[in-house]
Amino acid sequence: MSSFGSQMRKRLEELRKAGQNIPKIMMEVAEGATIEAVRVAVENTPPNGGVDIAGTNTRSGQMAQHWETDSQTTPICSGGAVRTCLANNMQYASYVNDGHRMDRHFVPGLVINGTSGLLEKSPDGSGGIVVGTKTAYVKGKYMRQKAAGRYRQVVKSELGKRVREVMR
Repeated sequence: MSSFGSQMRKRLEELRKAGQNIPKIMMEVAEGATIEAVRVAVENTPPNGGVDIAGTNTRSGQMAQHWETDSQTTPICSGGAVRTCLANNMQYASYVNDGHRMDRHFVPGLVINGTSGLLEKSPDGSGGIVVGTKTAYVKGKYMRQKAAGRYRQVVKSELGKRVREVMR
């Protein structure tokens, strides 16, 4: 099985031989693939459809929103290279993506609602609970890896489509 880079080079060489504008094609494909990668990252970032923890003032969706604001989807072409960037600058994004250890510690202002049993953040900051007593490790969601995989899929399919169009 050949690598992503060698497959991409092969397709671009076929397009170059057919007299196509390679920088223009690369920019169009990179932009579309990055937009799709951002969509996949947002889709896989909590809170999403399968929210297993809910409660008043506990989930904001800010990290999912930051994929769109922090990523650079418009390609920059320099020295024959086309660059885009999938990014999330939230301080805790890497912990959610990769997983993290959970040490037992006190969280001020976090309370368990007596009627619903859900975790809630106290609006006035009173109270608090000790967390990390039942879970030693929180598994990662791997949003970035899923998005990068989707990026590669889109690039392969789009370049293949462009080659097929030229060879008709």
